[in-house]
Amino acid sequence: MAWNTERTRELLLAAATEEFSAKGLAGARVDRIAAAAGVNKERIYQYFGKKDELFDAVLAAEMVRVMTEVPITGSGPVAFGEYAGRLFDRHTTDGVLPRLLFWEGLERGGDTVSRATRSDHCAIKVGQVLEVLPGIDRTDAADLLITVITLCDGWPVLPQIDTLLAGSSADRTTRRRAFIVRTATLLAEALAADAKPAPEAALN
Repeated sequence: MAWNTERTRELLLAAATEEFSAKGLAGARVDRIAAAAGVNKERIYQYFGKKDELFDAVLAAEMVRVMTEVPITGSGPVAFGEYAGRLFDRHTTDGVLPRLLFWEGLERGGDTVSRATRSDHCAIKVGQVLEVLPGIDRTDAADLLITVITLCDGWPVLPQIDTLLAGSSADRTTRRRAFIVRTATLLAEALAADAKPAPEAALN
């Protein structure tokens, strides 16, 4: 019977995603990933190479998945604020990507592996911000996006800080979401107010 390589890759990625999310890069074990996927651990080296490379593949796949599921669409500051709310909702439901990114930052610091796919998708994401908020500076668009990602990613990985500072009321998630949406909208409004008009608009 022919070996279903694509199915095996999917099983390994799913098992590795769970392992890395829970244990980080250093704490994850290749033998546990292989056992969870139901395959020989040699398949991991065959398909992905070293453990570091498997982690990179997992992270790249998660970034693409979240970007596809939560695009930045619409026009104007309110649309950007709505994006922040949708990203918060996504991470509230599934906090895998925030945990992976925090593990990467803690264990690798600024010396991250810059895969072409990750760099390309980050550039696309900044481009989406520029489409929603035309005329703002590209660096400002990147800073705005980093701010929202930090706010939303912090929710599933810093629950203890949130509880200590804000308590644990029944409506806490709703209030936090509203605050993030408001913050993102206000920041976008400030940048839009300072945006340079398009060349054709300036001539009218």
